[in-house]
Amino acid sequence: MSEIGLSDIQAAAERTRGIVRQTPVFTSRTFDGLAGASVFFKCENFQRGGAFKIRGASNFILSIPETDLPRGVVTYSSGNHGQAVAIAAEARGIPATIVMPADAPHAKREATAAHGAQIVTYHRATEDREAIGRRIADATGATIVPPYDHPWTITGQGTTALEFLAEIPDLDALVVPIGGGGLISGCSIAAHALQPGIRILGVEPEHGNDMLLSLRAGRRIAVPLPDTIADGLRATTPGALTFPIVQKHVEHIVLVTDQEIIEAMNFLLTRMKILVEPSGAASAAAVLKDRIPGKRIGVILSGGNYDLLCQPPNAQPRARERER
Repeated sequence: MSEIGLSDIQAAAERTRGIVRQTPVFTSRTFDGLAGASVFFKCENFQRGGAFKIRGASNFILSIPETDLPRGVVTYSSGNHGQAVAIAAEARGIPATIVMPADAPHAKREATAAHGAQIVTYHRATEDREAIGRRIADATGATIVPPYDHPWTITGQGTTALEFLAEIPDLDALVVPIGGGGLISGCSIAAHALQPGIRILGVEPEHGNDMLLSLRAGRRIAVPLPDTIADGLRATTPGALTFPIVQKHVEHIVLVTDQEIIEAMNFLLTRMKILVEPSGAASAAAVLKDRIPGKRIGVILSGGNYDLLCQPPNAQPRARERER
């Protein structure tokens, strides 16, 4: 595929219309006062599967040639992407296998299985999930659905910004959490095509700053498996496709601590009455921390799959193994 453009993202929006849900935009006068700006929250926590991931997964699966569909799909995910692939595969009537870490959040694992997917577990500290996925694909002929580093995935994720800016135009800045970079890549392409002057700001956990380090170095840098409450932002290296897009479109990356993420989660839950998972709340935390310049700021809350039975949002982060 050639360089991704606005027309590709518009086509993805049309292709996925029957599966993807249009999510609401919320505001809070109290948050505006703390941020010193008018802040608009794109609530992907209300998306099907509880996260933006259904956008990329459904666009990918709906783009697979008909002749390949009977062999199904396989992917690797700590939760949200796996659930999204399961939903999209179920909608298209094809089998799905999801390679998930054994310590993935219980709520994400159960939700994925509920859509008929076969789950294969692995130990994230000692096993390579991509290698497991390739072995399954080689044995079954299934199509691998990458979590972020593929044009079909990126264009699907970009529909988030397309939809956001159609409802709330003339934003000064768009703030997006970064894991592997699929969401911010697609959204930045769409946003800059529609509003060339908009500032694109990324957010990473302070202990999972592979994209920031890579931008500084001018090449992809790998970091150890990050220890952060934001389990969806635990990528260890930027994607080969997403990194150059981020280089081109993203102005700045803000780092946030786990405690800042927890404080943002608490605000969103107690003041706005919405449950947002740590990875999704990172973008709100960045706005509270840095008081992003601009009068109109768009914030993508990327997901809401959080197991309150395991850890309430006002708890201190626990040191445990997580990854993107």
